Amino acid sequence: MATIDDMGTAVPETENGQADSLLLWILVWSELAAFGALLVAFLVTTVLDTGGATLLRSHLHPGLAALNTVLLVLSGWLAALAVRREGNAVRRPLVLAALFGFAFAAVKAIEYTVEVRSGIGGVGTLAELYFLITGFHLLHVLFGAGILLLVAWRPSRANVVMIATLWHAIDLVWLVMFPIVYLT
Repeated sequence: MATIDDMGTAVPETENGQADSLLLWILVWSELAAFGALLVAFLVTTVLDTGGATLLRSHLHPGLAALNTVLLVLSGWLAALAVRREGNAVRRPLVLAALFGFAFAAVKAIEYTVEVRSGIGGVGTLAELYFLITGFHLLHVLFGAGILLLVAWRPSRANVVMIATLWHAIDLVWLVMFPIVYLT
């Protein structure tokens, strides 16, 4: 089987390429498992502490989280668009995807500021889980946006596919997290 490099030339699939793909999917699944465990802990804690869950939700801002959902979905679409392009045409969608990722981070920083000022820290374990889950995700967004820019600077077909796959995993985590944390 052959793949197409950044110059549009067919290159035979190598064992190294297959190993890279395996490592990518191990990373993706381990990230999904880690976030899954955190979200299960959050759900269990909300069931065990319904009063705390109600108090936590009174401090959250689902409108800002919905805006962040739109930003990440648009960013994911741009990353997917980059995968469909060849050569230097991948750069613009990757840079725009990264900018939407940084916009997500800016909105999240505003959200955190408002929540801390409103006294969310007094909520207890659920607030700690909230900040752990969303903060861990925010770190992934910042790291992923940085890698998107790095790949846009020196694109290769394999790296574009790899960062787009990781970026979609980050999107997927948020799409699962959003209703669990903000809407239930």
